[in-house]
Amino acid sequence: MIPRYSRPEMAAIWSPENRYRIWFEIEALAAEGMARAGAIPEDAARTIREKGAPKLAAINAAEIERIDAIERETRHDVIAFLTWLAEAVGPDSRFVHQGMTSSDVLDTCLSVQLTQAADLLLADIDAVLAALKTRALEHKYTLTIGRSHGIHAEPTTFGLKLAGHYAEFARNRERLVAARAEIAVAAVSGAVGTFAHLDPSVEEYVASHLGLRPEPVSTQVIPRDRHAAFFCTLAVIASGIERLATEVRHLQRSEVREAEEFFHPGQKGSSAMPHKRNPVLSENLCGLARIVRAAVVPALENVTLWHERDISHSSVERAIGPDATVTLDFALMRLAGMMEKLVVHPERMLANLESLGGVVHSGEVLLALTKAGILREDAYRIVQGSAMATWTLLGTPEGKTFRQNLDADPDVAGRVAPAVLDAAMDPGLHLRGVDRIFERVFG
Repeated sequence: MIPRYSRPEMAAIWSPENRYRIWFEIEALAAEGMARAGAIPEDAARTIREKGAPKLAAINAAEIERIDAIERETRHDVIAFLTWLAEAVGPDSRFVHQGMTSSDVLDTCLSVQLTQAADLLLADIDAVLAALKTRALEHKYTLTIGRSHGIHAEPTTFGLKLAGHYAEFARNRERLVAARAEIAVAAVSGAVGTFAHLDPSVEEYVASHLGLRPEPVSTQVIPRDRHAAFFCTLAVIASGIERLATEVRHLQRSEVREAEEFFHPGQKGSSAMPHKRNPVLSENLCGLARIVRAAVVPALENVTLWHERDISHSSVERAIGPDATVTLDFALMRLAGMMEKLVVHPERMLANLESLGGVVHSGEVLLALTKAGILREDAYRIVQGSAMATWTLLGTPEGKTFRQNLDADPDVAGRVAPAVLDAAMDPGLHLRGVDRIFERVFG
């Protein structure tokens, strides 16, 4: 990803320095496992660790260029690394990578990197959850209009809106925990995965020290259904980000103005129109979500490889691994900050709720008429007639409120007491279930 949308901690996971350090750790652990199994001398495993570790700890741009130079000749990245490592280890380097294949290193390394990325993303989701919980509790009883199809429906609260998004991100956290567990596997089983030249205890030793589990059947690669599930999970999280960002974008529209992104001192909204306050953060988040979701189809297509292994997945993962995780990391932290500073306008919410002359209470009035003994079909016709009259003439000299039209309807007058209509049109009715819902969401 470009630096504009990269945070240092996540970008570092995909750096050459981190990759080569993980490669070395896999090779050093494999050598130690082989020594424990009696396959190589113990002092050789110690030499590999003692001479290789300082070299990897001090790896810099010059050393990386040295590896790249070797790769330009060998046309093989793992061989280039092993050749470079041998320069430091010396004669005992002949015991490095014994019985292993390149995928043992590459796939196990990718598992480590994806678990490292998942840990950062879990912390990011926690930040989003914290921001949403704080704002949901703050606006638990802040009345606002609920909308379906973009049209006023019935009153809800802004806190309930945010609680719904909180619940979604809580589910997404559970999904990511599961995806992390599924990808946290190692393969050190040799060519085509038969352990022909390695004892399975070596794989178990490497996996345990890296916080992974052995892949039960690795052929020559870790099966890519695991990776597909991981990237699909990232995509679902990205869609949750976009859903919340889209809500903010709509609420900030000039005609709505119920909530808006914080506008920093000195911030400019437009080069041509000085008055503009645009929802740039939420629009940016919608765009970033598309990048994360773009990894899904390639990840799914990577599941199908030829026989025990090909490398058609490799080039894909070199792109989608960094791009999807770096982008999602940035987007989650941007979302957390945006929600922490979101400017909410309760007075505007109340004004919008009341802007259609009371028709948003038609559902409760319908129930009141049926309770008064009117058949539901007749009650619907009566209520809809008053509501449509209000809707059609709203803002004109002839226009009347929903309540005025109801009071003028002979089918309502005398059959439903004014106090009953008052109660039916009380927005406070829609607060009755708020506490119960919040208990379900927040405990």
